[in-house]
Amino acid sequence: MTAIVDDMNDVLATLALNMRRAALLAATQTMRFFRKEDLDVAQKADASPVTEGDLAAHHAIVAELSATHPDVPIISEEGALGPAPEAPYFLVDPLDGTKEFSSGRGEFTVNIAYVEMGAPVLGVVAAPAVERLFWTPERGRAVEEHGARALDVVGRLTELRASPADPDRLRIVATKSHMNEATSAFLARYPDAELKSAGSALKFCLLAAQEADLYPRLGPTMEWDTAAAQAVLEAAGGSVETFDGERLRYSKPGWRNPHFLARADATGEL
Repeated sequence: MTAIVDDMNDVLATLALNMRRAALLAATQTMRFFRKEDLDVAQKADASPVTEGDLAAHHAIVAELSATHPDVPIISEEGALGPAPEAPYFLVDPLDGTKEFSSGRGEFTVNIAYVEMGAPVLGVVAAPAVERLFWTPERGRAVEEHGARALDVVGRLTELRASPADPDRLRIVATKSHMNEATSAFLARYPDAELKSAGSALKFCLLAAQEADLYPRLGPTMEWDTAAAQAVLEAAGGSVETFDGERLRYSKPGWRNPHFLARADATGEL
């Protein structure tokens, strides 16, 4: 049994490294188009925006992961969508935060998750414009990587371990562009909390890095928006749960998430 477990851990470690490499390749592609004066922005069938940066990142990820893991299906926001595969698969948002990206704001990310039995097991969240990289080198371990972030050389790592919130100094992170009545009502429960603004999947990562305590999401999200960052946060000791108290799960029909609350400390009562 120990040998089987070790083999599984080796497989996941290899997956994680290759996911990291794919995310860095995609991040390089996004920066080619970031703040481009004549950026091509189109509208998809669901009225959401898509740019040259989204598509370039998508192609970079698909090419890399198809070469390193040809037997693992890839579900990408910018690819053909169908029912979730029964086998484990990669779940990808090539450029999360397209509105921020197209507006010249740096709070966008490249998100790659490895989903197994409805749960994100591994995740990589790269935020190239703000020079941050969060990932899970193995199951149950989350890190932030610093330095040059070379494709095939892992830089200096900081272990991420979420800490209990201080009720007297509560920090809640949200996106101003997604503020609505339900979110405002939630924030009203904590009138003395510090409100931090962040875009894309970075919100989860701020919790993992002990830079925020709560992230309420009472608006629409899709599974590829959240999977990679949920893997990072959970590996750091945090949680992502629906408002019914259930862990946010994946491979749902239609790929749409319910509303959820992310906590830096999974054992916290806030």
